[in-house]
Order: sequence, then C-alpha cells, then structure tokens
Amino acid sequence: MENIKVAIIGLGYVGLPLAHLFATRYPVVGFDIKQDRVEALKKGQDITMEVSDRKLKSVLLSHLPEFDETGLYFTSAPSDLQSCNYFIVAVPTPVDSHHSPDLTPLYKASETVGRVLSKGDIVIYESTVCPGITEEECVPILAKTSGLVYNEDFFAGYSPERINPGDKEHTVEKIMKVTSGSTPDAAEKVDALYRSVITAGTFPVSSIRVAEASKVIENTQRDINIAFVNELSKIFHLLDIDTNEVLAAAGTKWNFLPFRPGLVGGHCIGVDPYYLIRKAQDYGYHPGLILYGRRINDTMGEYIANRVVKCMIKKDVPVKNAEVLVLGFTFKENCPDVRNTKVGDVVRVLKDYGINVSVYDPWARAEEVRDEYGIELTGSLSKGRKYDVIVLAVAHKEFLELDIPSLVSENHVVYDVKGCLNPEWVDDRL
Repeated sequence: MENIKVAIIGLGYVGLPLAHLFATRYPVVGFDIKQDRVEALKKGQDITMEVSDRKLKSVLLSHLPEFDETGLYFTSAPSDLQSCNYFIVAVPTPVDSHHSPDLTPLYKASETVGRVLSKGDIVIYESTVCPGITEEECVPILAKTSGLVYNEDFFAGYSPERINPGDKEHTVEKIMKVTSGSTPDAAEKVDALYRSVITAGTFPVSSIRVAEASKVIENTQRDINIAFVNELSKIFHLLDIDTNEVLAAAGTKWNFLPFRPGLVGGHCIGVDPYYLIRKAQDYGYHPGLILYGRRINDTMGEYIANRVVKCMIKKDVPVKNAEVLVLGFTFKENCPDVRNTKVGDVVRVLKDYGINVSVYDPWARAEEVRDEYGIELTGSLSKGRKYDVIVLAVAHKEFLELDIPSLVSENHVVYDVKGCLNPEWVDDRL
C-alpha cells in the first residue's frame, strides 16, 4: 500500500467522511463542483455535521499533497486530480419527478475522472446504482474520455457506501465494507485499500454487479419492512388498537424485526428501490411487492395530514385558518439532512385545507429548505404563542424536552408521528 494518492469525487454525506478517513493514512484530494462547499471545507467547516470541525482541521492541507505525506486538500479544479491514482466516486444518484433514475451526476463525475485518468489507475464507485450501471454506463464514459482501454490501461471497482447520516456511533470505519473489482488483481487492490482504513473489515465479492446488487437491496429491504408496519398502523387505527403496543408485544419474540411506522424520506430508502424497479422492468419483470411498498411509503405524508384534520374535526377545532406547528423537517432525527423529506408532504396537504402551518426545526438549514421546498422555517418558538395543533414529525432531542402543553390552546390536537411524546398529551399517533 505505497505510492497511493486518493481522489474523492463528491464531498457530501458520503464523500467527506470517506475523504477524512483516508486522509489519516494517505494523501487525499477532495473534489466537489460546488465552490461554496469547497471554500467552507477549506476553513474546516462541514455544514452536514458528519465530520466535526476539529477532526476536519486535523487533516487539512493548504497544498496538493505529495505521495509521501498524509492529509486532505479540497478543490473544485479538476486539474488538481491529475496526480491521483485511485479515484472514488461518491456523488448522488437521485430520481426525477417520475421516479426514474437520474444518472446525470454519475455521468459528469465519470467525465471529470476520465479527463485525468492515467494508465494503471483504478476508479471505484460508491454511489448507489442497480446492477450493471458501473460497467455498462460509467466505464464507457471513462474509456471514451480518457482514450484508455478498460481492464488493460485502467480498472474499475465498486464498494457500496454505507454511511448513516447523523449516526455518530456507526461511523464509516466501523461498518464492514463490501468490495469488488473488474479483474482479480483490481479486486485485491480495491479490497486492500479499504482494508487498510476500515477497522470493521471488508467483504470481497466476485463481481461489481454483485456488489451493486447488495447495496440496492439493503435499502429496498428496509423500505418494504417499513411499508408493512405502515400498513399495519392503518389497519390497527381502523380497529382502534394502539400500533406501538402491538409492536411492543410482538417484539417479545426473539425473531420479530423491530420496524416502526413513519415517514420514509432521505436519499437512500426512499430512492434506491426505484433503481432496482427500473432494472427489473428493463428485463421484463414487474416487481409488484417493491412497487407496492414504495406506494405505501410515498403516500404516508398525505395520510398523516388527513388523520390530523380528522382529529381536528372530532375535537371541534376549526380547520380553516387553524394555527398548526409542525415540529421537525429533516428526514430523520438529530441530523440536518432534508433530502427527500416527506414532512414536506404533510405541510403541503395541511396547507391545502386552508391551515396556517409553521414549521420549526433547529437542525435544518432555512436557506436549503426555502430553495428546495419553498417553505419558510420558523426561526424560534415564540414565548406565549399558542397553537391549535402540534404535529411532532421528527424526534429531534430538543423536541423530546419540550413542554408541549404550554404550546397549545385550550382546545387543541397533538399528533405524534414518532410515538415518543407523553401519551397523556397525545390525541393520535401512527
């Protein structure tokens, strides 16, 4: 493991923790097309809060690293990647408004790498895709842009990302890494690279396609299981049975899986299944279970909003022009990530009823929420202001300490999406 210089393409929730980890042992160049992101990182500031400022500053370099030094240099100039020989692509793989995979970021990243690729280099993809994308879509771009021959002049690998945003316990080095390569020699080199920094170890597989498939089913499995308990919550609501109590009782059996109902957002669980769905359809197979699970989870925001309104009607809380406070907007607790958050669906449907909705989230970045969703966050909770309805959408630690009764008017509704508030305060929950 000598004469290695690593380039990380994409410095978001996946790329930055990876860049920091590799920089503790190797010279690393972190590349991102967002200039403001690069400038903030150069100052040792990570707005995603995945890497602490202290840790980031401990590996920062103000110059391009040589092969004999360790550390991390940030740049938005593709030419700075020229001297690297391992390229790790960690860019987003979203879906469009029709839930079709959008590989544009992956294509552009491949073109960027292709322009600086040299003989003997290895390009490793971490972005979540369906089986075949790396070698069928990305490698041809690398070959065309570089003029090099695949598996003769340059090689490829795939090691699916396993970052869990906001999780400070299961950090990148503590999660076993699946690895693969386009030839046996490339596979060994890819595995050795990760093995040198991943303390949890690696799990080499026989092909890039197997590695791609392993990633896309991880989140699809979770999506289906959450869809199942979401459907159970709808059934039990009709039967006037408390879903949380049922799950707690069933959970006393050793092999019962502890999934809970809720909103399924984020850049992984709510997106990745569509990549597998599209691939299956390309081969003439209709993945009914996966599609139905997606349909259930994608409509939970609307379902929750309608449940809130029904509660208001039952308690004679006027709907039109009611003052509603939604607590939380990020897709999960104690994390600033608002990508594909389904809380936006709750807000949208409540507004469709003519309700005045205030959204408070101390973790979310107001500018990002405004730009992406057109929603203005409330800067703080005004002392003395009373709301007709409170909806706890995200279980941030700050919200668990709130005195909810002090925030509501005399006749009110409290809806607990996460099932974590004092039951005496709550009128309804999933």
